[in-house]
Amino acid sequence: MLGHTFYHQHLRKYVIVFGTIFNDIVIQRKDNAGNVVQDIKVPLAYAPREKALARIDADPDLSRKVGMVLPRMSFEMTSINYAPERKLNKIHRNVSAFTDDKAKLYAAYNPVAYDVGFELNIMTRYAEDSTQVLEQILPFFTPEWSVSMTLIPEMNWKQDIPIVLNGVSMQDTYDGDFETRRALIHTLQFTLKGYLWGPIRKSGIIKTANVMTHVDTSTVYANQHPSNTVFANVNVTDSSKPGYYIHSRTTVTPGLLANGSPTSNASLSVGIGSIDEDDDYGYIDNFEEWFSANTSA
Repeated sequence: MLGHTFYHQHLRKYVIVFGTIFNDIVIQRKDNAGNVVQDIKVPLAYAPREKALARIDADPDLSRKVGMVLPRMSFEMTSINYAPERKLNKIHRNVSAFTDDKAKLYAAYNPVAYDVGFELNIMTRYAEDSTQVLEQILPFFTPEWSVSMTLIPEMNWKQDIPIVLNGVSMQDTYDGDFETRRALIHTLQFTLKGYLWGPIRKSGIIKTANVMTHVDTSTVYANQHPSNTVFANVNVTDSSKPGYYIHSRTTVTPGLLANGSPTSNASLSVGIGSIDEDDDYGYIDNFEEWFSANTSA
């Protein structure tokens, strides 16, 4: 689009991070004496809730030895909405040096803020299983929990991404006869406050800045300076005599001592080719000024 082809896999990374958060939940089954007799890791899959329920309803025979195992969880991405309240300055550029060549830079404008909606479904047969799962999740969301993510590996750019718990709802599908398989469903609604980056551009690092000015003294300085200045000799009444141009050039380069300390002394600095963008360098200013005749006057 717009002449750029890029894919940072941001949405894919958000899905993976969200699923990873809930991928190691374990519930315990106990006997009447309170002793743990079984640890059950709750499986997690990326799937809509309706698909999981359809799988349960398609195999309702409780006498079968193989069936849909509960408890289990599923999650899915449900929405992507622009977040204007988190809008960043769209003309600000972020830069980072190449990992293997610090004389070059990666550059990208600020990302665009988007809220990504997720839904986590907890499906169990027993209420005790549901409460065990919920109590391993809810205390961490107050109501948000942040994850540090590297969205642009090339730039090593890390961001804290908040995941906000919006609410919890409950549904009990046990409304039939004794042959119907029961499923208690708790649905947790989340909002991941993410960002989407645009294209990454590559460029070299500017290490020398030159600013040059040229002033026609016959039009700017005429009759405006005391007699003891060079401009007092400017003749603007006699067109047969030339005026003057005053020229100046300011050159700014980084300055760094061999021990890594900043300097503004050009004679002590290492060459600019040995100075990287993340060094603690100083600035060396060189100013030149000269005059020339305005032969067209």
